[in-house]
Amino acid sequence: MRPPGHVTINVPMHRTYFDHNATTPLDPRVRAAMLPWLGELHGNPSSVHSFGRQAQEAVEEAREQTALLIGAAPLALVFTASGTEANNTVILSSARRAGFSGHLILSAIEHPSVTAAATLAEGLGVEVTRVAPQGDGRVDPARLLAAVRDDTFLVCLMLANNELGTLQPVADVARGCRKRGVAVLCDAVQAVGKIPVEVEDLEVDYLTLGAHKFYGPLGAAALWVRKGADLTPLLIGGGQERHRRASTVNVSAVVGLGAAAEIARRELADRQQQLASLRDRFEAGLARLSDIVVHGDSVPRLPNTSHIALGGVDGEALMIRLDLAGYAVSTGAACSSGTVEPSSTLLALGMTSQEALSSLRVSLGISNTVAEVDDLLEVLTKEVAILRSRAAEEPSS
Repeated sequence: MRPPGHVTINVPMHRTYFDHNATTPLDPRVRAAMLPWLGELHGNPSSVHSFGRQAQEAVEEAREQTALLIGAAPLALVFTASGTEANNTVILSSARRAGFSGHLILSAIEHPSVTAAATLAEGLGVEVTRVAPQGDGRVDPARLLAAVRDDTFLVCLMLANNELGTLQPVADVARGCRKRGVAVLCDAVQAVGKIPVEVEDLEVDYLTLGAHKFYGPLGAAALWVRKGADLTPLLIGGGQERHRRASTVNVSAVVGLGAAAEIARRELADRQQQLASLRDRFEAGLARLSDIVVHGDSVPRLPNTSHIALGGVDGEALMIRLDLAGYAVSTGAACSSGTVEPSSTLLALGMTSQEALSSLRVSLGISNTVAEVDDLLEVLTKEVAILRSRAAEEPSS
């Protein structure tokens, strides 16, 4: 009999992970910090007895560790279960305070947790403006600021795009919005732990981050709220997180977030250098392939992310073949109801559906090696040649 939760998946003996923008593996040091809170240490942080006080001390230590990573005051942080929850909280609570009227702005390349919340608010009466990026994957701050109106109550601009890795001009936008009295939400989930992030330098009002993007656990995230900024709880029914988010705190996950943040803060410079070196080696090796475009390579971007488009190749087919060969990457497509659709981010750049569906994202992690990158290049070259050869043999319709 299989143990509960057992799933059998046929995978190659050798597997290499190149999808760190989706999630990162849990750092063994983070796991070690969490384990006591999954066993002998327990207690509800809201309880006043010794078990509860011990748990609350662990939560507050994690709050301090996380705050240090982004240069914030610990009490400005609200722990959440995900970046999605944090983004939803800001957008929907802001819209509710505005009486589900007024105006909301976001870039057209935001994470679905932002775009879906904006669409929901739109259906309830909020007017929404979506600002398209330039062809290089960055939003023009002047164009975004030009969309601000007297009734605009919130602007949403991510710090690093999860697909392209391109860094957005958040500080420029936030400074312009501050002059107009408009609040700014920065989804920094993909950036925190990979590049230096200082909330005061960004000048935003809200910033979100997630542990599983920098070798912490899934299910642990935080929302930073500038002093004086409004925040109406999305989850109600308890006084946790200083009445800003009702729910019993997941102590082990929060401890993991704090541990991952502390490690990331200490190792950030070395990680950046290592990852940028691997990415540059990968992209230099792409010269052996014809008809290839590297998106965002002319603008600032995350050090670990390479997003490429391969002419004459179906991205999903290539991803599957690479997976069968033992290499995990992602595509510029999303599967909905069994239908593969091109990424909305890539379409916002002005790509055709065919161009978007030929894209591949390789996102490196600190455990990747030079040898693994070289092996991926060799296999990628072979698989692209096979797919292009098959495409050439197919009769045209």
